[in-house]
Amino acid sequence: MQVSTNQFYNTSRQNMSALTSSSERLQVEVSTGKKLLAPSDDAISFRRLQGIKTATANDSAYAANITIAQATLSQADTTLSTITDQLQRAQELAIKANSGTISQTDRGVIADELDSIIKTIVGAANAKDSRGAAIFADDDDPAVVDNGDGTFTYSTKAPSGIPIGDNSTVQPGEPASRLFSLSGGGDILSSISALSSALRGTGDLATIAGQTSDALAQSNGNVAAIQGSLGARSQRVDLESNQMTATGTDREITRSALEDADATTTIADLQKTMTILQAAQASFTKLSGLSLFDYLR
Repeated sequence: MQVSTNQFYNTSRQNMSALTSSSERLQVEVSTGKKLLAPSDDAISFRRLQGIKTATANDSAYAANITIAQATLSQADTTLSTITDQLQRAQELAIKANSGTISQTDRGVIADELDSIIKTIVGAANAKDSRGAAIFADDDDPAVVDNGDGTFTYSTKAPSGIPIGDNSTVQPGEPASRLFSLSGGGDILSSISALSSALRGTGDLATIAGQTSDALAQSNGNVAAIQGSLGARSQRVDLESNQMTATGTDREITRSALEDADATTTIADLQKTMTILQAAQASFTKLSGLSLFDYLR
C-alpha cells in the first residue's frame, strides 16, 4: 500500500509539473508571439533564424547606403545638367564672339558672362553630397581649383564607392579631371578663360573663339557620356534596392515560419492545458484526502 501511495504521489506530481511547465511556456508564447525561444527548442531552426537575423541587419545597413547612393547619383545628375546648360551657353557666346560684328562694349559683356559661367561651373563641380563628401573628387578634396591665372587644377581621384550589397559597390560620381579634360590636351575651363581674355584684347579673338567653340562641343559630349554612365549606375542601384526588398520579404516569411507562434492555436493549446491541469489538481486534491476508512466504506 505504501509503494502504491508513493507511486500515486510521484506520478501525479510529475504530471502536474509537466502540465505547469507546458502552460508557462504557452503563456510566454502568447505574450511574446514567439514559439522558438531558445536553441534547445530546435537547434537547426535556431541557427537558421540567427542567420536570417544577421542577413536582415546587414540589409538594413545596405538599404541606408542605397538611399545615400540614390540621392548622390541624383544630385550628380542634376549638377551635370547645370554644367551642360552653362557649357551650352558658353558655346553660344563663343559663336557670337567669333561673328566679327560685335562692339567693344559687347565684347566686355560677353567676357563678363563667360567669367560668371566659369564660377558657376566651378561651384557646381565642387558640390558636396548629403554626407559632406565631394561628388567629383575623393572625400573632402576640391574637385576644381581656380588658380586665379586662367588655369585650373582638377581632382584625379574619383569619390569612394558606396557598398550597396555583398561584394557590390557603386561609385556615385567621377573625377573632375575626366569631366573637364579635353582629348587634345588642356581643359575646357582654361579654354573659356582664354576666350574671356581674348575678348578683353589678349590674343587672336577669332582663332581662340573658334578653338573654344570646338572644345565646348567636345566637352558637352564628355559630360553627356558621364551623365549616361551615372544614369546606368542609378538604374543598377534601383534594381539592387528592388531585389533587396523582394529578398527581405521572402526572408521575413521564412523567419515567421521558424519563430512566430500561431496565436489562435497557441491560445487554444493553453486553454486545453490549463483545463487538464486544473482537473489534475482537483483530482489529486480529492484522492490525496481519502483515508483507508473512506476506501473500506
